[in-house]
Amino acid sequence: MPAPERIPAGSVTVADPVALLTHGELTVRGRIREASNAVLYCTVAYEGQEAACVYKPVAGERPLWDFPDGTLAQREVAAYEVSLATGWDLVPPTVLRDGPHGEGMCQLWIEASGDARLLALVDGDEPGEGWKAVGLAQVDEERTALLVHADDVRLRRLAVLDAVINNSDRKGGHLLPADGHLYGIDHGVTFHAENKLRTLLWGWAGEPLTDEALKALQGLQDGLAEGAALAGRLADLITPTETEALRARVAALLKSGRHPEPSGEWPAIPWPPV
Repeated sequence: MPAPERIPAGSVTVADPVALLTHGELTVRGRIREASNAVLYCTVAYEGQEAACVYKPVAGERPLWDFPDGTLAQREVAAYEVSLATGWDLVPPTVLRDGPHGEGMCQLWIEASGDARLLALVDGDEPGEGWKAVGLAQVDEERTALLVHADDVRLRRLAVLDAVINNSDRKGGHLLPADGHLYGIDHGVTFHAENKLRTLLWGWAGEPLTDEALKALQGLQDGLAEGAALAGRLADLITPTETEALRARVAALLKSGRHPEPSGEWPAIPWPPV
């Protein structure tokens, strides 16, 4: 679980954010209207503690052609569980619970802070020191620029997590730096059994995985074994077929020892990218 001091949670330190999110009283304060599905900004209070959170009711999910209806909230929680198992704490605490508009995902609100530059557009063919190239982007009718992301260990961990959970929508706006930590949010379109990886974090494509990543993947493989704790928690969130595909992705990464490359069978970069 993320260290409490990493989580901007109002005027008090959240000693157990999962308990707060699970058992606390949810109060809707507003709606985040730019989101494609219903996303409600709330506060949650429990045993004298209060924090801001995001509540995404299943009833507010728009149908998708390639994901079963009413499953996005569960996938968000599954992403948190896998993130937790890596030890990297890349996804804010997230639970599935009942709320004012029925069952939904409830996630601790992370207030982005700091001035870390994670993405940029640069002129020329080379990303420059400290940056990794993603690809050319059309800026306007007369100009293209090279889209780059920071050569940052935190982003590299997130690239590994995205490959594991088969994230089909890693946009720039889903990256939240906070007090030196980095969180990724919006994991509703993950864990599909078919390869759907779409991300801005292709800068390490084909490069060897770090020893840290290989250790995390080995831990995931152990946790996903039949009867293991992580496998048991995921059984209530994704289908057996999706769990088998998850195991296969982890095994493939361990076997290759390298970051995946775009398959060419699916658009590699989400739209819009930010």
